[in-house]
Amino acid sequence: MNIVGTVESLWRYPVKSMRGEELDEMFAGYAGVYGDRLFAFTSPASPKGFPYFTGREQRQMIRYRPRFRRPDKAARPVNLTEAENSGATPLYADSADLMLDVETPSGETLAIDNPALIDSLRAGIDQQHQLTLLRSDRAMTDCRPLSIFALQSARELGAETGTPVDKRRFRANVYLDLSSPDGFAEDKFVGHSLRIGSKVIVSVLERDPRCMMITLDPDTAEKTPAILKQVAQAHSGMAGVYGAVMVEGMLRKGDPVELLN
Repeated sequence: MNIVGTVESLWRYPVKSMRGEELDEMFAGYAGVYGDRLFAFTSPASPKGFPYFTGREQRQMIRYRPRFRRPDKAARPVNLTEAENSGATPLYADSADLMLDVETPSGETLAIDNPALIDSLRAGIDQQHQLTLLRSDRAMTDCRPLSIFALQSARELGAETGTPVDKRRFRANVYLDLSSPDGFAEDKFVGHSLRIGSKVIVSVLERDPRCMMITLDPDTAEKTPAILKQVAQAHSGMAGVYGAVMVEGMLRKGDPVELLN
């Protein structure tokens, strides 16, 4: 076995561009992480090829904290045991069981479909953004279903820029603690497969192109442009990798990560 590291932490983002939640375990399926990016806001003022309203337009958005009303229903597919034993398709819970409330930076809690939440998100920005809530049964990811980032890469960027770099800036689903001390060692996984834990197999397809979102402090939304500049100049604008799930299953914090080929 070629063990290259362990899972340091697991994250999902119930609302696209809002704050993520750390989990001890989560289900990784063909369509993405269960409960990840089920909701998003769109705007006619956003680019046609990317209609989402995100931290690019309202950087305070990353400070909004979504929470599932029924965390037990949002934890894993409702028929997980049957799916694992008989090969049945893992099923999402009903929409009502996957509803969210969102805590705003001011401490107010609003339902995800409350118009007052849209009013809050539009505060202080170009009023051409007329927001519409979008819900999907599958993760509305930018590219591939699963994003992976190594702690060592954040540390290297910190050393290169002379400032500590919070891993959360990179909004990955799976953060790895790799055996190699080198930053950006996960780049070498592209074109190969990883087994994470006892079952899940991920085909690592490409490096992750980065945008201004990584300049935003996850707690304050303040910008640090030097991070994106360093990624662009020293790492071809890439940080972390994207993968597709080839074998579905549960991921758990501390799982070993094995390089298969």
